[in-house]
Amino acid sequence: VHVVESGGGLVQPGGSLQLACRAASGFPFSNRDMSWYRRAPGKEREWIASIDQFNTRPDYKESVSGRFTISRVDGGNTVYLQMSRLKPEDTAMYYCNDVFMTLNWAQGTQVVVAS
Repeated sequence: VHVVESGGGLVQPGGSLQLACRAASGFPFSNRDMSWYRRAPGKEREWIASIDQFNTRPDYKESVSGRFTISRVDGGNTVYLQMSRLKPEDTAMYYCNDVFMTLNWAQGTQVVVAS
């Protein structure tokens, strides 16, 4: 296991959640550009946000831009995804990996947006 994701849950539309991706012991990723991805039910995994190793250049999928914020702390070994104004279509399993998807995929954290 290279990363551990956490923070998912059930939230009502319009609500907020903060996801965290932490480096597993012995597998720091502070020198890697990191991304969040998600897989909605019945769909392929998709990229949604990235942050460079210096925490200066975030990038977002258009559908989440303005609602989600990616950042990193802890010397770069924790990556957050602050999600606000959540929509039912944000329901998915959320994963983190580096931008080249070279780390082992972890179990992810489930986000369900429903009334």
